[in-house]
Amino acid sequence: MKALIAMTTLALALGTTASPARLLAADAASVVRQLEVVRAIDGYPAPKVRAVARSAYLLAYFKDETHSLHFATSADGYTFTDVNDGAPVLSGRAVADQKGIRDPHIMRGPDGDFYMSMTDLHIFAKREGLRATDWERPEKDYGWGNNRNLILMKSHDLLHWTLAKVDVSALFPAFAQAGNAWAPETIWNPARKRMMVYFTTRIGNGPNFMVQSLANPTFTTLTTEPKQILHYPRPAVNTIDADITRVGDRYRMFYVAHEQPGSIRQAVSRRIDGGYVYDARKIDPETVAAEAPNLWKRYGTNTYVLMYDVFGTKPNNMGFAETTDFKTFRNVGRFNDPGSRMKTTNFTAPKHGTVMAITPEEAARLRGYFSAR
Repeated sequence: MKALIAMTTLALALGTTASPARLLAADAASVVRQLEVVRAIDGYPAPKVRAVARSAYLLAYFKDETHSLHFATSADGYTFTDVNDGAPVLSGRAVADQKGIRDPHIMRGPDGDFYMSMTDLHIFAKREGLRATDWERPEKDYGWGNNRNLILMKSHDLLHWTLAKVDVSALFPAFAQAGNAWAPETIWNPARKRMMVYFTTRIGNGPNFMVQSLANPTFTTLTTEPKQILHYPRPAVNTIDADITRVGDRYRMFYVAHEQPGSIRQAVSRRIDGGYVYDARKIDPETVAAEAPNLWKRYGTNTYVLMYDVFGTKPNNMGFAETTDFKTFRNVGRFNDPGSRMKTTNFTAPKHGTVMAITPEEAARLRGYFSAR
């Protein structure tokens, strides 16, 4: 009965008319408690917390098995525990046009609110009976994994979220034939005083490249035509999965170049929205293909952690390297590998994740919300 009530509440929040019975049949992920999707977050202010350091960590990730959002927290940045015992915190079938989400990114804005972006895509939808074709549109015209939507979400408290599906091809005539909109991430643009969303796209079935656009204040759409943010010296090479962090007076972009094999590269600029200087060096220490880089800082240190999805190994895993100077990157291993300090306690095979600093109280609030089911 609690599960049925939870699904009915989710259906109402999303404005759907599906019956609880249909929801039960459609998605087993809905039988556990979920984040709440609401029309507006004004009624859900951020809880008052003590002025404490953001010494805990939140990992947002997805899994191929669920094509849904998962959260895990850590008190020390080394051992991560899923807040929902490995079950999704938000069902991809409930929020995405393709009935699946990938590539979640989460960050805290200067206003204190949380901004989350994801790819609206299910790569196994045909196999799972969610569509009759391999992809939304013909692969010969639009490529592997073609999709249209970015998913943008905003929250005051990490529990209640607005939801917007942004069709880049419908918004901007120059991208009417865009083959994809993958791996969106968000960063505050101080010069424009707006959130900048950057993501991977392509025209038709051409090579992938990365673009940036500004979002509106409610984080429900993009307002400026996307512009290419990195010009790789070999345009035919697919470049994907940008992750940008301001470090000192420079912006450091980590991204993937699909050389042989796909590997993590770094580019640096004094501007947030362009001017990134190409560096040929491979950053990650892997001998197999890696993607989805994400940079985060260890609390109380000058050490940065570069996390990435090692999809070239089976099962896939997250790998980690540490740096203090952005010239040398020390391999600290993968989750649960022998000799690695990086651990998971109740989940395996996370994909394309991002880590954000949070307070211990925020971590406790998330765990409490999902334990009260």
